[in-house]
Amino acid sequence: MRQPTVPPTAGLPLQLGDLWPSGAGSLAGQLAAWLGVEAVQLECSGTSALMVALRSLKTLSPERSEVVAPAYTCPLVALAIAQCGLQLRLCDLRADALDMDPVCLQQLCSAHTLAVLPTHLCGRVADVDAALQCARAVGAYVIEDAAQALGARSEGISVGLKGDIGFFSLAVGKGLSTFEGGVLMAREPSMRAALRAAGAATRFSPWWELRRSIELLGYAMLYRPSGLRMAYGKPLEKSLSRGDWVEAAGDDFDDLIPQHSLGRWRQSVGAKALRRLAAFQQQTSAQAGLRIAQLQACGLEVVQDAVPGAQGVWPVILLRMPSQQARDAVLRAHWGGGWGLSLPFVHVLPDYGRYDHVLVVIAIELHCGPGSNTASTSRDSNNDVALFLLAIDLIARRGAFRGALNVG
Repeated sequence: MRQPTVPPTAGLPLQLGDLWPSGAGSLAGQLAAWLGVEAVQLECSGTSALMVALRSLKTLSPERSEVVAPAYTCPLVALAIAQCGLQLRLCDLRADALDMDPVCLQQLCSAHTLAVLPTHLCGRVADVDAALQCARAVGAYVIEDAAQALGARSEGISVGLKGDIGFFSLAVGKGLSTFEGGVLMAREPSMRAALRAAGAATRFSPWWELRRSIELLGYAMLYRPSGLRMAYGKPLEKSLSRGDWVEAAGDDFDDLIPQHSLGRWRQSVGAKALRRLAAFQQQTSAQAGLRIAQLQACGLEVVQDAVPGAQGVWPVILLRMPSQQARDAVLRAHWGGGWGLSLPFVHVLPDYGRYDHVLVVIAIELHCGPGSNTASTSRDSNNDVALFLLAIDLIARRGAFRGALNVG
């Protein structure tokens, strides 16, 4: 008998009552209260939210044209920056964390820098203070990429509030999902006004809303053990059979990023599901704690929050392997087995090849800090970040995960 297919991330499953088109209230208002902020701004995706943030900052500082981001991040970040007409500069990671190397970051920041993008990757809380220090020294802004970290907190407040702007994703598989969606927030009223002005040109698209609504219905029906084999397992097996790890990891993106408003029905679905999110994240945190202990007992290194005392969220458990070779050996043996293994991203950005057309104008500064050995600009160097994801499999609770502990 085939085991249940485990998804690569633990998203909040939808319930039938979430789909009823009334009685939800305002998603923006409820999210603002849930996050402890005055207001949030909804966009159609996390990537669209980033684009609105960049355009608002470009209006405030038109003489600046560069954005500094981690070399190991979602390719959509590079596509969004290019679509905004800005130049991307890539920063290497610290050898011991997922944060940008501070020496490298300091060298990259200049009078041309518009924004620095610290990233709370996979729900882990990043050290935003170092990014703030480097950005403030040259008069640049900080945008916190918290796409995968809705609900994470540091020093008692939500991530995304230390910088000038923060954004979250409501994409499929995230803690809260409208299939695609984005959330923007800022501490300062003047910055919130700039975000509203930048997003004012966004229009409703009946085609995109119909498509996303159908996809959200599919997510509601299939994001459960009985449906994941068809929705996720079979496509994954096909990608792996072709040796296409980029497609298998979901890193194959189109150049053009759609921008449109988030429809009322999907907002209603999100607002109803939000009522269960805190309890769901408490459950995932407890479940992650148990499994982290098991993984560490097997001698595996689990990536934790970079900030002491922070409370990240656990859509996945992120493991660091001794080398890329060790990581790839585990993935070749287990990725297609239904255990919820995957990669955050297959490569550092310059190593994809398929995104070279948006990386042509970047100035790459890797290996500029002592011990910075997590990224490489050479496609043949075999030095991609030795990380992979292990799903914590909330929806397949019947012990399906146990076999994944044999990965060592």
